[in-house]
Amino acid sequence: MSIRLEMLQVARLAPNILGDSVELVSEFIRSQFNDDGGVASRSGVSDLYYTVFGLDCLNAIQEPIDKDRLKSYLKNFGHGEGLDFVHLCCLTHCWSVMEDESFYMSELCEKIFNELRRYRSDDGGFHPIPNSKCGTAYAGFLGFSAHKNLRQELRDPLNLVRSLKFLECESGGWANERGISLGATNSSAAAVTLLRNLNVPINQDVSEFFLSHFHQQGGFLAMEFAPMPDLLSTATALHALTGIQYDVKPISEKCLDFIDSLWTNKGSFHGNWADDHLDCEYTFYGLLSLGHLSIYT
Repeated sequence: MSIRLEMLQVARLAPNILGDSVELVSEFIRSQFNDDGGVASRSGVSDLYYTVFGLDCLNAIQEPIDKDRLKSYLKNFGHGEGLDFVHLCCLTHCWSVMEDESFYMSELCEKIFNELRRYRSDDGGFHPIPNSKCGTAYAGFLGFSAHKNLRQELRDPLNLVRSLKFLECESGGWANERGISLGATNSSAAAVTLLRNLNVPINQDVSEFFLSHFHQQGGFLAMEFAPMPDLLSTATALHALTGIQYDVKPISEKCLDFIDSLWTNKGSFHGNWADDHLDCEYTFYGLLSLGHLSIYT
């Protein structure tokens, strides 16, 4: 199972908590789709990155996707020439949502894959800048996921594992880049999820690192000294913890309270207590978080 499908499987449990509010989520997500078939960024312009989250939200609440419009939108990007690494990976994600068997046999798929290979770093990881010496945790997560989206085998997966070893911090967790001494929640969650999908044993003590970032009012901090918890860090930490079969029941009630504090009657979630915007990205992180917590309610 790909990381995308793994997360969707969890997010599909969110309606068990949302109940009738699922209709509000559906209305909000539909409102974010532009006429060109893409999903609006915070500036209102269609963006592949936000399209990924819009599509995953619809999948999570099991709403139909207009694949004809989506395909028309994706064709605008060709094989990804001119896209940065993150948006290239988003392009692979969107094509995987199409579930078009002919795509995987096409020249287009091959060209997208060749574009992706440019971002493999010398140490076996991935980096947002082509031909880099060292990989990052987030890029490794995206690069591996993109391979799965294109149904391509990752060459020399052990080199990707070795790349992540250089990102481990003595204080616990993983940094996103080399030379940083403090681990971060999101890069650590990316590393844990990636290593698990590479069938690499993970030390259960990593749970202590994530719990050290748990906020007393619920939710998780992105960094040790972050001023407040956020929904992205909460979703990724919960996913990492449950992925290593850590029981999050003792913190589930506070996490639910935190997520509830970010919910709006518009059918979406704010990213944190200081965030005034609503978008599909944080809506999906809300659904993913609720999915993980649904088994404790």
